[in-house]
Amino acid sequence: GSRMKTVKFTEMKKGSKEDYELLAEYEKNYVNELPDRILESLKNLDNSVDGYQVSRLEHSLQSATRAEKDGADEEMIVATLLHDIGDSLAPYNHSQLIAAVLRPYVSEKVHWIMLHHGLFQEYYYAHHLGKDRNSRDKFKDHPYYQDAIDFCEKWDQKSFDPNYESFPLDHFEPMVRRLFSKEPNF
Repeated sequence: GSRMKTVKFTEMKKGSKEDYELLAEYEKNYVNELPDRILESLKNLDNSVDGYQVSRLEHSLQSATRAEKDGADEEMIVATLLHDIGDSLAPYNHSQLIAAVLRPYVSEKVHWIMLHHGLFQEYYYAHHLGKDRNSRDKFKDHPYYQDAIDFCEKWDQKSFDPNYESFPLDHFEPMVRRLFSKEPNF
């Protein structure tokens, strides 16, 4: 079969303008497939940490359904849907992973909530494990402090219910595709 065109260099410092223009074209196509990869990562949450009554995917769907029913905007709904996709690759800093993934596409507020939701969520359990549940208080003067508390209270912490009727993934798919097709804002 026909082989894809490749660059001529084996070391980046030896690349030509033509090489980098070629790569830029491939990169554009690859970025266009980002929504597919995001949705795939979300589906993979069906096989996640044991012990809960629902899968991490179902937790994500419940959280996003609650966000939508509470009138959150589409950016926040998608962020809520995706808030735990880092669990598999970044078990100790999953909040930072999703915040980094979302950063070019969301507001500073949504980014901040995602970046810190893991710490804010500790309020519900850290004291049972001999840790400080109020670690989040170091941010009490931050403008998005209450927003992060609300995210955890209204959507994240209560979405482990096997009897909750969440919207299916295909309900959220168009929103995911719209968000990750936006021009990035850096």
